[in-house]
Amino acid sequence: MNDYTCCFTGHRIIATRDRAALIKDLRTTIETLAGSGMRQFICGGALGFDTMAAIEVLRLKAVYPDITLSLALPCRDQAARWNAGQRKLYDEILQKADHVEYMFDNYVNGCMQMRNRYMVDHADVCVAYYNGRPGGTGGTVAYAKEKGVRLIFIPAKEETKWEI
Repeated sequence: MNDYTCCFTGHRIIATRDRAALIKDLRTTIETLAGSGMRQFICGGALGFDTMAAIEVLRLKAVYPDITLSLALPCRDQAARWNAGQRKLYDEILQKADHVEYMFDNYVNGCMQMRNRYMVDHADVCVAYYNGRPGGTGGTVAYAKEKGVRLIFIPAKEETKWEI
């Protein structure tokens, strides 16, 4: 585990009605972490929450120029099936990231889970947008708990509410 490192995990699909509040909570959380010494932020590069988190970290670099954005990507062709707008935003984030780590060159079964475990294994804190449903985010939250990585849920929820 590295000191002062935060990773993000969250769902790809976010209801339009929830986006503004989620971005506000995410921004406040990242600002609080950066203000208390967090310097490295790791995102998984997926659509949805990962993209929101990367954008907010990049935006915050104007205030905290010493923070870094690392991307832990499951494979080089992650965005191959995305639409043109999604790929354009993904490419912009890739260009602005301080570090990019690929798990594999091409998609293989399990590469997403390997990416998620890599992020948790390199983090002190995991910020999660988790609705309690099974899937990759739930598995990442459970793995973070197992590894003793501090979890911060957005929006704030009592941890006991989530069955992991």
